[in-house]
Amino acid sequence: MKRSSTILCMLAAFAAVAQAADSDWPQWRGPTRDGQFTGPTWPEKLDTNHLRQLWRVELGSSYSGPIVAGDRVFTTESKDKKFEVATAFDRETGKEIWRVQWEGALRVPFFAKSNGDWIRATPACDGESLFFAGMRDVLVCLDAQTGKERWRCDFVKKLGAPLPDFGFVCSPLVDGEFVYVQAGASFVKLNKRTSELVWRTLADKGGMWGSVFSSPMFAELSGKRQLIVQTREKLAGVDPADGKVLWEQHVEAFRGMNILTPVADNDMLFSSTYGGKTIGFKIAQADGKFTVTEAWNHKAQGYMSTPVIINGIAYEHLKSQRVMAIEVVTGRELWTSDQSFGKYMSLVAQGDRILALDQRGQLFLFRANQKKFDLLAQRKLTDAETWAHLAVAGDELFVRELNALTAFRWSHPGPADTTAARQ
Repeated sequence: MKRSSTILCMLAAFAAVAQAADSDWPQWRGPTRDGQFTGPTWPEKLDTNHLRQLWRVELGSSYSGPIVAGDRVFTTESKDKKFEVATAFDRETGKEIWRVQWEGALRVPFFAKSNGDWIRATPACDGESLFFAGMRDVLVCLDAQTGKERWRCDFVKKLGAPLPDFGFVCSPLVDGEFVYVQAGASFVKLNKRTSELVWRTLADKGGMWGSVFSSPMFAELSGKRQLIVQTREKLAGVDPADGKVLWEQHVEAFRGMNILTPVADNDMLFSSTYGGKTIGFKIAQADGKFTVTEAWNHKAQGYMSTPVIINGIAYEHLKSQRVMAIEVVTGRELWTSDQSFGKYMSLVAQGDRILALDQRGQLFLFRANQKKFDLLAQRKLTDAETWAHLAVAGDELFVRELNALTAFRWSHPGPADTTAARQ
């Protein structure tokens, strides 16, 4: 009896952990940083009966995606062309819990003015601390409960690096006791409690051509867990222990615009650029040495939107503003949608469904169908631009438009609605 009780307690604990993971969205592209959601099943409709607004707050401008941890939602904003602001909101009501600001304005080059001078990177939370990337290449660590500053790391001062012309765009990656960012014209590993520099690698000349738009991720490739890093000119695998570059590959892009975050599937890496191509890279290892091979390429350009992979198929929003389905292993195009969308689209996958928010404020729900673009529903959420990535946590959806944050909640249909839908 005692053993059975212990097993039940363990199962309950595991279930609680799994539920907590499903109800949080602690970083760029979600808990596993791959745009995959494992929580409650979404309805197949997006009307107000199935997706209702909970609350909305007006804010300063930002492209940062919101993140969700426990009973709080966090986001950033730029204010008065002088300050950057981090705010914690009550998840249920939208009431402000705390607000912290610091000086951090930066003016981007004239040809990028249409995309604004405001903060861009999505913060990260490890349950205790928050990590915010300010435009002037400054990483700020705050206490998640109180907003009190724990430390800040100014990479321009710390590493003698030039100020990035497009600002700090990379979204921090937290793993164990460390935080990883592409900053200081390089890729660095910091102690998350002290900001101590552990190692620095992939250093470049910085400035306009050194500003990095992509964000790092972990993947297991050819039997080794490694960091996948895309700089403006190349894709690389990095050993998290010592920062050693395991392999690297030049990636063609107009003016180094390697913007999307590469995605992994088995030993393949899927990447795409503006002014380049969509490419599948095969990573292999023999006698302790890694090799990277271009397995295939496709003329389509992915530009800014990071794809999601479902059952070996990448669903990619293209520079042409259409959606393409393509096999990751072979590069075989399955279809490209006739319908066009906005200039950018954030994608979140759940099973065989994909939720997509484009930059025009249009929300789409489509099925991951290998034969055709299979649109289930669409809804206009706002007239404002929505460049920030979606946050999906539990039965809630958080949308950061340019000057506001809005919370929505899914409402699941009852038996009568389900029967009617089948008929």
